[in-house]
Amino acid sequence: MSAYGTFRSALSTLQATLKTLETPTTLAGRTATISDSKVASGSATAGAIPAQYSLQVQNLATAASLASQPVSSGTTVVGTGTLTIAVGGSSASISIDSTNNTLAGIAAAINSAPNNPGVSATILTTSAGARLVLTGTATGAANAITVTQSGGDGGLAALTYDPAHGVTKLTQTQAATDANFSVNGFAATSPSNQVTSVISGVTLNLLGTTAANTPATLTIGNDTTGAQASIGTFVTALNGLITSIQSLTGYDPSTKTAGPLLGNATLQSFQSQLSKILDQVQSGNTGTGTSLASLGITANPQGTYSTNSTTLGNALTASVASVGNFFGGANGIATQLNTLINGYTQSGGLLDSINKGLQSSLTDVANQQTALNARMATYSATLTKEYNAMDTAVALLKQTQTFLTAEFNPNSATSSSSSNSSLGSGTLSTGG
Repeated sequence: MSAYGTFRSALSTLQATLKTLETPTTLAGRTATISDSKVASGSATAGAIPAQYSLQVQNLATAASLASQPVSSGTTVVGTGTLTIAVGGSSASISIDSTNNTLAGIAAAINSAPNNPGVSATILTTSAGARLVLTGTATGAANAITVTQSGGDGGLAALTYDPAHGVTKLTQTQAATDANFSVNGFAATSPSNQVTSVISGVTLNLLGTTAANTPATLTIGNDTTGAQASIGTFVTALNGLITSIQSLTGYDPSTKTAGPLLGNATLQSFQSQLSKILDQVQSGNTGTGTSLASLGITANPQGTYSTNSTTLGNALTASVASVGNFFGGANGIATQLNTLINGYTQSGGLLDSINKGLQSSLTDVANQQTALNARMATYSATLTKEYNAMDTAVALLKQTQTFLTAEFNPNSATSSSSSNSSLGSGTLSTGG
């Protein structure tokens, strides 16, 4: 059971490396590089098309920021009533009473409001005094902040901002704006500095602006480094499986030690099927990826595989799609290997059946051992009883022997004593 467990573990390790290889487009990853790292960073999915773009950024998306007029400190009383803060289509009404009517208390009430629409409140203290600063948590022109008040003593009017109705008691220190940029000269906007909808499969993180007429260059290319790492991981796991099988089924003549599964038909069948898959040449797959050998992955005399990183790198550079098709897709070796391994490791598969059989055998052996122990205990008790009875009988026989010896040996003091005893008792008589 332990040996089969080792085999299953090696199979699972190899199978885990096949997920990346089974889908050709996943292996054929993409990179997104930008000539000026201060302007933007980028990433690309496997579906992105390798190409080059010019990127010009006029302004970044920003969040709104409002500040109050300065007061002496954060503990200064402002007023009571209800503050209503709106951001985009969401709003929250916050009650301010005598328990939280200071600048600091109002900031805390805004931050802890359960339906806060997306505003953080802080106290900014400078040489001029303490100010309440409201900052939006989301960028984009649609996320402007308005603040109105009602009820109370009217002191909260100092914290209102609603330019559409001519109320600007708070000062807008930064407007909520969309990012403005262009790709290949075509203008685009985004409420966020993370842009996902402009180039298919590409995510741009806008970080700064570009100088006029000096665009940055965005290059979408093939990620051969990631593909090479995925294939290398696969080869390492494959070698681990092969080494494990060799250890389980081998024989060491120097120590005359055999593996626990030497001659096992299950592992022999698996080895045969594994070799058939690994040795195939895909004639229908044009390009460099037609066999493991064409990718620089060759078998060693020991049965494991070595990878020539230069040959593999050249194959990926020449046609990462061809290499992806060799491993993945309906007829790819990764797909075939996954199907093979599933037959052994899946629930109800071959290894499960073998394990159940072994478990059943162990249960039978345990039951037999329990029954044998019970029989041995009964037999032991019987023998003990018989030997005790025999000891008793022997003791009685020894007593009889002692008596008879004394009776038939007249020179024995015991005999004299016994005769006197017998005469004295009147049990003996003489014949006439």
